[in-house]
Amino acid sequence: MATVAALPARSQITGAVIGRQPFGVFIRIDGVPDAIALAEITRMPLGMDLPALGASVSGEVYWHDDRHHQVRVRLDEWQGAEA
Repeated sequence: MATVAALPARSQITGAVIGRQPFGVFIRIDGVPDAIALAEITRMPLGMDLPALGASVSGEVYWHDDRHHQVRVRLDEWQGAEA
């Protein structure tokens, strides 16, 4: 429940990309060292690329997995782009 309390749905996060997979990117969240964010490729508009390792990103929380201290986010750079 600590992740939910620290990062409620619709909260904004910033962080650095620490992993890239075919299904999305993992993000170390600034100020919340025990939580990891996942930005899934299913939320990425067509024609865009996943951010590079080490890239600074920001986004909005839309889902929690408190057992794994993980949140799912939609990246700000994906907002407003055509899906």
